[in-house]
Amino acid sequence: MVGKLVLGLGGTVDYEVRWDAAVLEQLARAYGVRRGELTTAAPIDDERALVVTVLGFLAGGGGGERFVAASDIVTRFAERFETRVTLGGTGVRAGLALARLGIPSVQHLVSIDDNVRRLLPPELAYICSATRDTLDPHLIVQYPAGARIALLDGEVIAPAPNRIIFANDAPNREMALAPELADALADADAFLVSGFNTMQDEALLSSRLDDLRAAMTRLPADALVYYEDAGFYRREFSDIVRARLGDVIDVHGMNEDELQEYVGRPVSLTDAADVAAALAAARGLIGAPALVVHTRYWAIATGPEAGRHRGALENAVRLAATRYRLGDAATAEDMAATAGFGRHPDGERVVAEVQRLVPGAVGVAAYRVDVAHPTTIGLGDTFVGGFLA
Repeated sequence: MVGKLVLGLGGTVDYEVRWDAAVLEQLARAYGVRRGELTTAAPIDDERALVVTVLGFLAGGGGGERFVAASDIVTRFAERFETRVTLGGTGVRAGLALARLGIPSVQHLVSIDDNVRRLLPPELAYICSATRDTLDPHLIVQYPAGARIALLDGEVIAPAPNRIIFANDAPNREMALAPELADALADADAFLVSGFNTMQDEALLSSRLDDLRAAMTRLPADALVYYEDAGFYRREFSDIVRARLGDVIDVHGMNEDELQEYVGRPVSLTDAADVAAALAAARGLIGAPALVVHTRYWAIATGPEAGRHRGALENAVRLAATRYRLGDAATAEDMAATAGFGRHPDGERVVAEVQRLVPGAVGVAAYRVDVAHPTTIGLGDTFVGGFLA
């Protein structure tokens, strides 16, 4: 039986644009974008810079999160596409995945508006630190493998599917904690911590970490604390969060993009020796009892407590695969059906070899799922929900 789950720390309203290569290509040509200027690291202070960044990610098949100078840049870009309004944030998407399995949770929010009230299911209760309604949408762009965009001086072709997030979200930058959080944690069996990646003021971050540590003193001694990493807008803040929370985190989770940021180099996800070396390097920085890395090929846990989480890894991988093939409509029955799919052979090989190379490591290969229109948005968040379930 699943106990009480408290999921935080911030939720978002997402504008999910339906991929349309023709619209992006038209924008790129109108702005005179050339291959040599593609980047994923330049400031995004207008729509042209946003287009350059989307193409930069697409060229490498990567994903991530980036700050934009103003929310109207997001809105203007989204208006050019068919757009669906959804709810995001790691805690919220994990909670939505759990709700579709019939599992309730309590969500900590930092912003609220009618979109949130309308879209939250009854299984997801919430507490909120906001004192008024606000809307600062996050732009979510997911692109398929093989997506092709013609520029003035050549083509950009995506080697793999992925998703990119763009936002300017003041409530999530401020990350105020609700006074009710401590009471909610008092009888929690698990607590998900995420969302500090969008903060940009060091003094405010330190204050929020003080507040969180104080609230977490109410957690039962045997409660599981899961920290999900993310693409930090200011990378040095990741070190601050780890230093302040490291002693209370039981499981530190991250995806392949974040693993590569930690080790400072590309990692070949199908090369077991390279993966083992990267995991060892990450473990040198992260002292949590279990480090969990989830990728498109495999999910692997390392550390002294890794062994106890093999079942959670399997559940997480299966739920994420179900979302990949069916999107928001995925149900418990669909999750059971996913168990009949085969495993990715590269994932099976890497898991077997890493378990041989790294003492105590446990892993699960991803399912091999081929669908015409996969969902790449929210896979990591869904993985977290499956792990906690």
